[in-house]
Amino acid sequence: MEKATVLIVDDTPENIDILVGILGKDYKIKVAIDGPKALALAQKSAPDLILLDVMMPGMNGHEVCQKLKSEPLTCHIPVIFVTALSETEDEAQGFELGAVDYITKPVSPAVVKARVKTHLSLYDQKRLLESEVAQRTKELSETRFEIIRRLGRAAEYKDNETGLHVIRMSHYARLLAIASGHSSRFCELVYNAAPMHDIGKIGTPDSILKKPGKLDADEWKEMQAHAQIGAEIIGDHDDPLLQMAKRIAISHHEKWDGSGYPHGLSGEDIPIEGRIIAIADVFDALTSTRPYKKAWTVEDTMALIEKESGKHFDPDLVKQFRSVLDDVKEIKAKHEETF
Repeated sequence: MEKATVLIVDDTPENIDILVGILGKDYKIKVAIDGPKALALAQKSAPDLILLDVMMPGMNGHEVCQKLKSEPLTCHIPVIFVTALSETEDEAQGFELGAVDYITKPVSPAVVKARVKTHLSLYDQKRLLESEVAQRTKELSETRFEIIRRLGRAAEYKDNETGLHVIRMSHYARLLAIASGHSSRFCELVYNAAPMHDIGKIGTPDSILKKPGKLDADEWKEMQAHAQIGAEIIGDHDDPLLQMAKRIAISHHEKWDGSGYPHGLSGEDIPIEGRIIAIADVFDALTSTRPYKKAWTVEDTMALIEKESGKHFDPDLVKQFRSVLDDVKEIKAKHEETF
């Protein structure tokens, strides 16, 4: 088993020698003679525990600890102060800064070994627990995403679509979000929320969804209601993914010029995720083969989308979609329909 690494920080070489003599056989030892060197070592390769002198010239131990705890790479490292100070307020200050223990000088070898062993053991347990929690959280997130995808597929099957539609358009939406300069978190939320865009069609009568001819005015009004129904199905939640899914469901049929539904929003009043999904959804619908229609070519589809730039679609997003068209084609080929 690999030895744990202990960083000893003290401005007095004799004190460092004593601690190295006590711990050197059981642990990998790194040393620093002042605060800045200690911080540099910890940032470069985080030790498993730090023994930190308080009374040092320049940057004292309390300042070093405060800096360590403020940095993401080092905030988790257990710090034990080693000091001749014994005043209660000094100990309280150290604990407030995030230290886990105190060892007073002159040090006792037995005490040093016991404290270091205890806190390394606690640290190992904490890391194991955090790893297990992270793995379980990942599994729960994957399950949640899969449920969302399955619900999205349920709506598409009801509408004579296949499950591949929600897969393709979700990938297209993520590509467009990335090309538009959004954060990685936003792009992943778009990708995972996109399959729910037409969930409201679960509430649309089959007689309308499967009607071979043109819908009359009343039927069209009922078809349009799927956007509001979708938002109601998803509901109100604190979860960012479901919040985005709701915004997508209710806004992906809005149009840049205000002629869309259900609220007739225009321009940037339409949520950006709704504008992204509008392009991804229409592109996939037109370029896909269905039992009742042939697929349009990619270039014919892009010609229509570009014609509708500034009318149906956000013009900036249309440009960005064109810029990632090669990647879009790769996704389309990978998830092609077969009939």
